[in-house]
Amino acid sequence: MSTLPNPAPLVTQANKAFWDATAEGRFQLQRCNACDTVLWFPRRQCPSCWTENISTFDASGKGIIYSFAVIRKGAMLYKEAGPFVVAYVELAEGPRVMTNIVECDVDAVKVGMPVEVVWHDTGQGNALYRFRPTA
Repeated sequence: MSTLPNPAPLVTQANKAFWDATAEGRFQLQRCNACDTVLWFPRRQCPSCWTENISTFDASGKGIIYSFAVIRKGAMLYKEAGPFVVAYVELAEGPRVMTNIVECDVDAVKVGMPVEVVWHDTGQGNALYRFRPTA
């Protein structure tokens, strides 16, 4: 297993509530109150119906691996981190998020594997979401 860097994210007005919640260990999603679409990534308006009538809720932090790639040799900030896994995780609530799979051998990762969120502190008042396999 490799050690991944924990760079602080770019916090904007549209995603500040999400990144603030990560400091408390909460993975937040948004839901459109007009068409009921669950949204990822944090934004001001629904990409399905374009309304700004959006609410936020705490997600379960559970999902399955939808697809993944093993990065054997990273670049720039991740140059010393390889090998590591970059994956799309399909959340229990529906959206897919790009993330890293951690706390397991890279050769053990499989499509359909159940995973749960874990938090890696950035040291800047927020945390990066990553996922680990569940039993």
